[in-house]
Amino acid sequence: MRLLNYRDSDGPSVAGFFDDRWVNLCFADPSLPTNVQNILGEDQKTKNLITHLIAIAERAPVLEKQPSNILPPIPHPEKILCVGLNYREHAKETGQPIPTEPLIFSKLGSAVIAHGTDIVLPAVSDQIDFEAELVVVIGKRGRSIPLEQAWQHVAGYCCGNDISARDWQKGKPGGQWLLGKSFDTFAPLGPWLVLSDAVPDAGNLAIECRVNGKTMQASNTNNLIFPIDQLIHYISQVCTLEVGDLLFTGTPPGVGVARRPPLFLQPGDLVEVEIEKIGTLANSVVASE
Repeated sequence: MRLLNYRDSDGPSVAGFFDDRWVNLCFADPSLPTNVQNILGEDQKTKNLITHLIAIAERAPVLEKQPSNILPPIPHPEKILCVGLNYREHAKETGQPIPTEPLIFSKLGSAVIAHGTDIVLPAVSDQIDFEAELVVVIGKRGRSIPLEQAWQHVAGYCCGNDISARDWQKGKPGGQWLLGKSFDTFAPLGPWLVLSDAVPDAGNLAIECRVNGKTMQASNTNNLIFPIDQLIHYISQVCTLEVGDLLFTGTPPGVGVARRPPLFLQPGDLVEVEIEKIGTLANSVVASE
């Protein structure tokens, strides 16, 4: 099942894609939270979220088409955790050694935007890059999670784009990874959340990034150096993973900064991230006012 946050005439709501049709889940069950992030929190009570949502979907009114006015599937994550250099060929193209342990950094939650929302180029940077990524959404709270239990903490998956200001990330004294990755609009996410039962093998998904229709990145998540369960185990040694936390799992080769000449985003560009079994996240690029 896909879960989609959107805004209808009455305010925020959640649609589900079930049996090849979109249905209004919140109309069918007014007690259901009106955003996906809070619905995931309900799983801590129901203990079987998918069964619960299917029961609601079976009696929910059918929508004529996929909703518009899409909102981010996880609008207010407590943590956005990201993995650097998690594809071997990406590490090579940037001239970095292959990591022996996951390289973890973060983005600020204020950077999250929805499918169809504009990426805004900040006036203080002229090296804005794209990074297609599979995003894991945490569905169960945990700390020091054993490797063999890691998958139990995954709610589902989204497409993500780790937009990066390279001149801030690498050009500032000491490097400004957090700030270079966290300008407003620098974390496109969506277009929806695909629940984990619909993606039996997240470690074998085709992933692609296109700019203005031209393929820039093309790989498969089976090329991840550190797979998803290992990342969850590793990070949870340090911090408690909460429901709705986001894990950007790393980007394949082909990023703009590694090209000769470098290719950075410009006003008018259209950036698309497509991941097998997940969907396509599309965002236009505009200049800062």
